Amino acid sequence: MIKVGLTGGIGSGKSTVTGLLLAHGIPVVDADQIARDIVEPGQPALQELAEAFGPDIIRADGSLDRAGLAAKAFVDAEHTALLNSITHPRIAEETARRFAAAEEAGETAIVYDMPLLVDKGLDRQMDLVVVIDVDAEERVRRLVDKRGLAEMDVRRRIDAQVPDDIRRVAADVLIDNNGPLEALAPQVDELVEEIRRRSQA
Repeated sequence: MIKVGLTGGIGSGKSTVTGLLLAHGIPVVDADQIARDIVEPGQPALQELAEAFGPDIIRADGSLDRAGLAAKAFVDAEHTALLNSITHPRIAEETARRFAAAEEAGETAIVYDMPLLVDKGLDRQMDLVVVIDVDAEERVRRLVDKRGLAEMDVRRRIDAQVPDDIRRVAADVLIDNNGPLEALAPQVDELVEEIRRRSQA
């Protein structure tokens, strides 16, 4: 089974690309979804986050106040590192479990949708690295206009990730998502063909 690492900066359109890949029948392990799963009420990581960032990041119903956590975790590199030290080991453990399950199920390829793939050096563990490339200012515009995020928060998150040029260097396949969906879909079709070719080699 070949492992395909899919990455890109915040707001680059990873979810759109993974949706297209799933439509082609290629399974996806979503690191962001795993990150959400491990901080559900009752999970050990949630209590650790509250101890590190304050009990007010937990809502009255026991769930995580993500915006509240983000406001504290992305203020500087030290706080971002603290967040990562709590969540990343658990994300890695659950990711490995899902990879193993896919292989046992007979899958020939799996896509790992991981925003910090290059930041964490995980690209070196992949058989194929795909980077979705979008100009930083365009990503800011999309996240502010479409997701309603605060511009300063978006810029802090972008600054906390590796620069785009470092990500591009790591890419085996570069997908340009600066344009409309109509321009994205054919590039994903080509990626699917490449994944299938490699998985059958």
